[in-house]
Amino acid sequence: MNNQVVNFSTKNNPQLTLVGAGPGDPELITLKGMRALQEADVVLYDALANEELLKYVQPHVPKIYVGKRGGGIYKTQEEINELIVHCARHYGHVVRLKGGDPYIFGRGHEEQTYAEAQGVTVSVVPGISSVYSVPALQSIPLTRRGISESFWVITGTTRHGTLSHDVALAAQSTATVVILMGMRQLAKIQDVFEGYGQKHTPVAIIQNGSLPDEKTGVATVATMVEMAEEENLGSPAIIVIGEVVREHKVPAWVKEAVQYA
Repeated sequence: MNNQVVNFSTKNNPQLTLVGAGPGDPELITLKGMRALQEADVVLYDALANEELLKYVQPHVPKIYVGKRGGGIYKTQEEINELIVHCARHYGHVVRLKGGDPYIFGRGHEEQTYAEAQGVTVSVVPGISSVYSVPALQSIPLTRRGISESFWVITGTTRHGTLSHDVALAAQSTATVVILMGMRQLAKIQDVFEGYGQKHTPVAIIQNGSLPDEKTGVATVATMVEMAEEENLGSPAIIVIGEVVREHKVPAWVKEAVQYA
């Protein structure tokens, strides 16, 4: 990959397209997102965007990795914002390829706001979010008549590295709860839900959803930390808590174990 920014002459129409890459499976990008990649003058892509999608980019077009993965070395958001504007001014059309959907815990709106303030025209191509697509691929409906009327989507870890206060609010509802970026907070999440009387509520943890190395574990709130350790589940993963997890496509004996745990 070409990771160097070359100072071409300034373009007359600097523009940015924020593209959602989907949950991981490269076939789950939208047609509009694929076309944006084909038309790009430079691509900035994240750790969670499948690199197979770069095959849609013209061979001569620079492809710059700006990966952001928890616990790893990465560019700060401020550095990424500045790089977007720099590339737009020197290349023209920047495609910012982001995992999932740019607006769901993707900081896409921050990048849009910064770029627009610097005179860059911005458009958005929504992506398929792991929030709903990854459970769906495991036959877990976030809503189902008679079981769940709504769902919460929460980041498990705030920008300060602490557990979101919304987890406690969600634990008091009957809604399905989907937690992203929560594996480091798993023990605290278990404590919160147990504290609100949900120790028997079923839980699914899905790692690398939609990819060939996807791993899934099913348990109850009271046993989810133990299960995650036994199954060696880690990030990136989503945590689904709620009665709809009983619909998971697992053998009957597993459903019975969850039912009566």
